[in-house]
Amino acid sequence: MLTVPLAWTTVLAAAVAAALFGQTARTGIHPRGPRRTTLRTRVGLAVSMSGPWLVLLAGIGTGAATGAWTAAAAGTFAAVVAVALTGLALAPR
Repeated sequence: MLTVPLAWTTVLAAAVAAALFGQTARTGIHPRGPRRTTLRTRVGLAVSMSGPWLVLLAGIGTGAATGAWTAAAAGTFAAVVAVALTGLALAPR
């Protein structure tokens, strides 16, 4: 009975953590001074900051459409982690 709310609370916590990590990567101070930003860095920051929220909305939509809330939460959690790692790979510190 509590499985679905706990699963989605975990997904929400992961999305918040991933978005905060993306915000930290954007505002981090670089020891070598300001750098020239490339398209790859901009895309990585966009993925890091907005990707977790978009994945969360897609996961909620999938859960609502299919009715398989626990499976949707598991897939959404994996997707949030994948998006955060993709953003990190595109825009490393």
